[in-house]
Amino acid sequence: MLRSVVLLLVTLVFAAPLHAEGFITRLLHKPVPGGVAVLELGEGPNAPRVTYNDRPVLVIREDGKHWIAIIGIPLDVTPGSELAQVDGEPRSFEVGPREYRAQHITLKNQRQVDPTPDDLERIERELAKQTEAYRNFRPDQPSNLLFDKPVEGPLSSPFGLRRFFNGEPRNPHSGLDFAVPAGTPVKAPADGRITLVDNLFFNGKTVFVDHGQGLVSMFCHLSSIDVAEGDAVQRGEVIGKVGSTGRATGPHLHWNVSLNDARVDPSIFIGEYRP
Repeated sequence: MLRSVVLLLVTLVFAAPLHAEGFITRLLHKPVPGGVAVLELGEGPNAPRVTYNDRPVLVIREDGKHWIAIIGIPLDVTPGSELAQVDGEPRSFEVGPREYRAQHITLKNQRQVDPTPDDLERIERELAKQTEAYRNFRPDQPSNLLFDKPVEGPLSSPFGLRRFFNGEPRNPHSGLDFAVPAGTPVKAPADGRITLVDNLFFNGKTVFVDHGQGLVSMFCHLSSIDVAEGDAVQRGEVIGKVGSTGRATGPHLHWNVSLNDARVDPSIFIGEYRP
């Protein structure tokens, strides 16, 4: 009898996880296309170097003990096994399925659907600037990973919608839309540095906030902007006001979150993710 109890206890010890899941893992681990995968990296003295799709990955200590990698998964990834590199060694993780619904939008300005050649040149220039801002990797650790909402209000469009403008398919919706009135103050969800301020063809008046280690927020369709490139901002600081500039059918805030240059569902970071 005693031998059986001892064997049972040994089995339970080895079957248990090496550590209990911490708050950040429980909050962020949503490994689906457009989601986030959290990888356990052990308790070594130094942060492991992690890359995914040749991009550096956010690595932090969870609960002051073990290291974790927080990987943004692109929306176009096919469910199945994906591969990261941890200190040069391959490390696989699984991506599960997620379905995104379609959205049909009617725009009065046909140029916002079929841009002119001059518009396309402008769009290419603007895309290059945005790509650079998304791919920037500052070593600073984000101040917080449970983000504040940038505005208080109902969601009008969730992340990942397959979008059709005037019946023509376009890129999926890369962020969250909040249905709030024009002039509503937009606040930084975490500390960061302003890396891009511009008035863009599709996005209108736009602000990029770099939170550190490849974690970036983008806010667009603003009516006014209260910050400049290079400014340091603190969590809760007003960066601009809601508007309807760019390709917008009315006043609202579009907020997207990028992690290792992958646009991911912002609802994960505010604790409102729904499978």
